[in-house]
Amino acid sequence: METGIRRHRRLRRSESIRALVRETELTPSHLVYPIFVEAGLAGRQPIEPMPGQFRLGLDIVAEEAKELRRLGIPAVLLFGIPDTKDESGSAAWRPNGVVQEAIRRMKDANPDLVAIGDVCLCEYTTHGHCGVLAPDGSVDNDRTLPLLAQMAVSLAEAGCDIIAPSDMMDGRVAAIRAALDSAGFSQVAILSYAAKFASAFYGPFRVAADSAPAFGDRRGYQMDPANVRMAIDEVLTDEAEGADMVMVKPALPYLDVIRAVRERTELPLAAYNVSGEYAMLLAAAERGWIDRERAVHEALTAIRRAGADIIITYHAKEWAKARC
Repeated sequence: METGIRRHRRLRRSESIRALVRETELTPSHLVYPIFVEAGLAGRQPIEPMPGQFRLGLDIVAEEAKELRRLGIPAVLLFGIPDTKDESGSAAWRPNGVVQEAIRRMKDANPDLVAIGDVCLCEYTTHGHCGVLAPDGSVDNDRTLPLLAQMAVSLAEAGCDIIAPSDMMDGRVAAIRAALDSAGFSQVAILSYAAKFASAFYGPFRVAADSAPAFGDRRGYQMDPANVRMAIDEVLTDEAEGADMVMVKPALPYLDVIRAVRERTELPLAAYNVSGEYAMLLAAAERGWIDRERAVHEALTAIRRAGADIIITYHAKEWAKARC
């Protein structure tokens, strides 16, 4: 055998050696768990296209917060299903809204929990779009901005630590930052869904959040999946407007975008491992086609390896439990 051959396998021959040279770290502290809170619901209601996920009633959100603390998961991303909807989504900024009340209860149960409030009107409007409508049926960008800002301030008043606008209206980060600062919440951070693509992978979420548009689609304001340079421009624009963190959504089909964004910004970078990604993996595992635990770990590691500092994922509790 030729001498001097490079033996890469020397560093793979035991788990201890593999761990010693492992390049990408994944711990519960990197994870954010998304939850859906429904007004008027008691207990848990299974979400059919997302096995193992539930809509939660306000009566059990404190229990959820305590479980996240036990698992070492530091943060939660909250979505609300209100008891009433209207054309403007006014339930989104009620002081006693379902998410506002959930934040208070979860923070009482787990004061160290980082509460991230999704800011968008799609769950609160009768038409299911992310902003108010113009007479021609399109979303009116500029009329939507003050409503998003009002929702953000309401969430901050309830104790939200981070505001996460997901609506994809132009100028929303600047509008929300100005409103938070004016209301005395300069310490509240903004995690912008900066590069949010018009994706087929959101289907299960729209069932979970009751947020499917009643007509049309969201391609007029969410990003074209074919574009990466535009994603970078979106990120840099939001950074200039005052975002403290930025996000790429979805994650697994957009690992190249995560890497490209990581190379262009120093801000903390989140990636959302969305509902369709979750449902696909579970469907394959249920059929015995893949090993569920290994596949989950590999998927989350890939997102971290691509450059994400934070992973928003429905796998968070499952992954953390497997490592307890």
